Amino acid sequence: MIGITEQLQALLTEAISALPGLIAAVVVFILTWFVAGFVARIVRRAARVRIRDPETVKLLGLLAYWSVVAIGTVTALGQTGFDVTGFIAGLGIAGFTIGFALQDITRNFVAGVLLLLQQPFDISDTISVAGYTGTVLDITTRATTLKTYDGEKMIIPNAQVYTSPVVNHSGLPLSRRSVSITVGYEQDLDDIVRSLLDALRQVEGVVEEPPPSAHVKELRRNAVLVDLFFWVDRDTHAPSDVHSAAVRAVVEQAKARGIEFL
Repeated sequence: MIGITEQLQALLTEAISALPGLIAAVVVFILTWFVAGFVARIVRRAARVRIRDPETVKLLGLLAYWSVVAIGTVTALGQTGFDVTGFIAGLGIAGFTIGFALQDITRNFVAGVLLLLQQPFDISDTISVAGYTGTVLDITTRATTLKTYDGEKMIIPNAQVYTSPVVNHSGLPLSRRSVSITVGYEQDLDDIVRSLLDALRQVEGVVEEPPPSAHVKELRRNAVLVDLFFWVDRDTHAPSDVHSAAVRAVVEQAKARGIEFL
């Protein structure tokens, strides 16, 4: 009975001696989260002054936040007399094991960081990637979110985005569109092409430079396949709307001139 009492007294004494360090650790840990949020806001605010890209600003804020959390956590553990050096070494081994088990999550995170740093596209850009086309709504460290032309919200893992060819439709202002026609051999091809190109030049949204052009694409058994090309400025007009107007202009011109498409 005496032995048990002595053990309890020893445990109580040890707990009392460790209590200040434990309290300090809890205080440091709680303060860490407040400081991390404060530092992240300061970093984002300072970054916006020099960096206009919102994705880079967001990444810098995240890096600042988690850096403070990591430092604060290690500091809090040190207040309890915890073996921080051994803990960090153990984290390295555990991190490798967890990273292997969660390699898909890790791959998406790394791909997300690379996308934010390299910036192949920005928020509000229209892109085609992994078989989907839409406007970029958000880029996080896990996934890229698109709004498709059908109004659907598409969330694509960053690893898939990073390893797939990306077409940035907003990367350059001019977009080339085409209308294909088939003209019979008995018709005057040169006259028809000139007439249809004149019609395309009158369409609102078709730029003057480069001018509309035509290329004979293929000779068929009873007709010639011709592609009519024109350029649209994305900054001022929606390419799909101008394309629709261009097709209507070609059809109306063909009717007015008696041109028959095969």
